[in-house]
Amino acid sequence: MKSPVPAAHVTAARADVAERVRDILDDVRRNGDEAVRRYSEKFDHWSPESFRLAPDEIRRIVSQVPDTVLDDIRFVQQQVRTFAQAQRDALGDVEIETLPGVHLGHRHVPVSGAGAYVPGGRYPLTASAHMTIVTAKVADVPRVAACTPPIRGEVPAATVAAMHLAGADEIYLLGGVQAVAALALGTETIGRVPMLAGPGNAYVAEAKRQLFGEVGIDLFAGPTEILVIADEHADPFVVAVDLLSQAEHGPDSPAVLVTTSEELGREVERHVERLLPGMPTRDFAAPAWRDHGEIVVVDTLDEAFAVADSYASEHVEVLTENPRQALTKMRDYGALFLGEGTCVSYGDKVIGTNHVLPTRGAARYTGGLWVGKYLKTVTYQEVTDTASSALLGEVCGRAARVELFEGHARSGDVRAAKYGKGSLPWNEEGAA
Repeated sequence: MKSPVPAAHVTAARADVAERVRDILDDVRRNGDEAVRRYSEKFDHWSPESFRLAPDEIRRIVSQVPDTVLDDIRFVQQQVRTFAQAQRDALGDVEIETLPGVHLGHRHVPVSGAGAYVPGGRYPLTASAHMTIVTAKVADVPRVAACTPPIRGEVPAATVAAMHLAGADEIYLLGGVQAVAALALGTETIGRVPMLAGPGNAYVAEAKRQLFGEVGIDLFAGPTEILVIADEHADPFVVAVDLLSQAEHGPDSPAVLVTTSEELGREVERHVERLLPGMPTRDFAAPAWRDHGEIVVVDTLDEAFAVADSYASEHVEVLTENPRQALTKMRDYGALFLGEGTCVSYGDKVIGTNHVLPTRGAARYTGGLWVGKYLKTVTYQEVTDTASSALLGEVCGRAARVELFEGHARSGDVRAAKYGKGSLPWNEEGAA
């Protein structure tokens, strides 16, 4: 196991990020567009006449993207759309009759709007457009406002194309905390949304955390994580390549191997050390492996599954003789990738499942972004049988008085008296 970054350093860094984000949010809350423009100029050197792209601008930008790239975007979005639609189709409305004339039900209602943040700092993450916008549109969200930052003063054409093809209703060339704040709080020119989705850097993640409550969010996000479970049948070269594939996300991205074979573990470490110097993204991958890489050797696969659950990792690859065992042996993970034929990179880029997933142990209590995150499951109730209403009124009166809620009790009393044989001793004028 590598020596981790000291916890005190991490805590101090997070406190600094939280304070800076709080200041920006307060500024945007007070000053709206003026603050948004000021921060965009400061951080991205970007201050166009309008941050929102007009339809003709979008068409011009998309026309500059090579046909192969557009075809690939359409292919991937179709995979995401197909899976999201299957998830939506699995969510049926419910109505049951629990007593004569007592109808209880629920409906899945989309939120009225969503903000989709598509990162563009180290890498132009076009795939995040698919995950946030396509999924929202499958959920029938009527308004999706999408933001992505300029990259070194240039328009990220492929990302804009992905946002457009995904179905975004509004596209803004705007990044960072100022973008998230504008979407959540609203400004003179950017309408607020009730929900935010999409990954981002530490500042964007902190902004979403601080805004949670004023708006809904998909989940709290941290650095990308990978955990590989491997037995003696795994290919150590493949394991090493897959670990590094996620380490390149950033210097704080954990990459963990849990294996039943010490020999395989040592081979994986040798491959990693050999491959790292030649990686174009070694500036991120090398410190990630140095500070957050681990190789854990266990005696049995059951122990490996248990250890993996204790990490509750965002991505878990299972490179074992029978990878589907993990489906019944594990419960705490963001997404499973079963067998050598798949990999975390497929989930990130092309296969169709959503890549916005829980990190920092959040997989213990939540899954990732999916069509259901854009839906509110709301209930309704209707009593059409007077005898049933009278019965419920009698029970409601007694149950409410146990809790000392007299007003609640009287609502029940009124119906027990009107529809049955109940009385209203608390009403001096008698029953209505």
